[in-house]
Amino acid sequence: MHTINNEKITMKQKLIILVMLFASVIVFAQYNGVRITKSDVWQKTRILFIVDCSQSMKFKWQSDSKIKITQTILANIIDSLSCRENVELALRTFGKNENINGETCSDSYLDVSFSKNNFETVKAKLKTLVPKGITPLAYSLQRTEEDFPDCDDCRNIVIIITDGIDDCGGNVCEISQTLQNNGKIMTPFIVGIGLGLRSNLQCAGNYFEASNEIEFSHIINAIIAQLLDKTTCQVNLLDTYMEANETNVPLTFYDHQSKILKYTYMHTFNANGLSDTLVLDPLLTYDLVVHTIPEIQLENIKLLPAKHTIIPVQVPQGSLIVKFAVKDKQTSKTFPVIVRQHKTTQTVNVQEMNTATKYITGMYDIEILTLPRLNIDSIEISQSATTTIEIPLMGIIQINKGNDMIGSLFVRDNEKLKWVCNLNESLPSENISLLPGEYLAVLRAKKSTQTLQTLIKEFKIVASQITTINLQETDKPQRKK
Repeated sequence: MHTINNEKITMKQKLIILVMLFASVIVFAQYNGVRITKSDVWQKTRILFIVDCSQSMKFKWQSDSKIKITQTILANIIDSLSCRENVELALRTFGKNENINGETCSDSYLDVSFSKNNFETVKAKLKTLVPKGITPLAYSLQRTEEDFPDCDDCRNIVIIITDGIDDCGGNVCEISQTLQNNGKIMTPFIVGIGLGLRSNLQCAGNYFEASNEIEFSHIINAIIAQLLDKTTCQVNLLDTYMEANETNVPLTFYDHQSKILKYTYMHTFNANGLSDTLVLDPLLTYDLVVHTIPEIQLENIKLLPAKHTIIPVQVPQGSLIVKFAVKDKQTSKTFPVIVRQHKTTQTVNVQEMNTATKYITGMYDIEILTLPRLNIDSIEISQSATTTIEIPLMGIIQINKGNDMIGSLFVRDNEKLKWVCNLNESLPSENISLLPGEYLAVLRAKKSTQTLQTLIKEFKIVASQITTINLQETDKPQRKK
């Protein structure tokens, strides 16, 4: 007979609990506030069937009534879905009540709500449907907003099966558009039983017409395959020569309809040297942003369901580096470099010196935040080439001005003076790094009441040298000319 050591079991259980608690803390610390993009393989797909149960659905259509054929085909589909992971179903029907006094335009009900493994419940409810009423189609679609519980990582799919258009004056197309724009549902699938509904319903989503029950079955199966079968794509980043040689660039996919962010990836090549394969939801139309500098955008990208789609994007790139012409102890201090596309005022990047940064090929203007600011225009960035800009070393002006002096520095630009910076009135002495050139210091005692008491001192800055000037209140002011 075996004995059980209760103390050891208790200690082991405590250890497991502590490990689990520790792991949960780590996970929370790692992911709090971070957006995680999940593959569609793990994403929950929620399918809401909206089934027409209006009076016309009891009419015979080939082998049986329309409602009986619908019940049989959907039952078979539900059986096939029951073995799929991360799939949930719900059922909404309309037109089950007789049209009495025209009060059935709200005759729409969520018969089975979303829950895990409710496939048999949905099938059982389908069997009980008896057509009696009219077709409040727009109202039924509008109610779907309440049918899908909140979920951050779900695909909300609506499949409508009907043999008629709205009887209540509702605008099913407008409602569908609003729900899609709000991100509540993806583009609906509408299956028209019989012909003649396309002009009224195709604006509401992906519309299919079934002229017979075999075609009806094929359509439903094709929709389910489109929903659940893997769809792949690759983004080819093309250079100037239309070769897919560019990589290491972030990619962002947005839902074209709602503008909601869906995926973010860093582009790379696979082991075969090709753009790596992505798995995307084929039900969406995408806007793609390639985060080069500047960004390149593609809109209205459609994928082929269960197929592989190649998305080519022209992003030819070259590199720019800004550095000092000579390396010495001064070059440890660097300056921001503002980069703009040629003849524009919009900043595309603020680059660090001594760092090569890639840009889309073309012409650029840069502004280096030295004193004075250094502007260099018409810089050409070429495919796979590095354009290097070398700037002169800075010199240093040491200004001894005493207390309570206000003033500014100017640089001579041909016959004009350009303001460089203001001096710090609270400091009796300042050291300022400046580009080589000819300068003026213009100062006055802060408490002076006479403009003619302005002091002017000319000086020259030489690269890598320190220039010292002394400006005291007792210095000779500029004379009136």
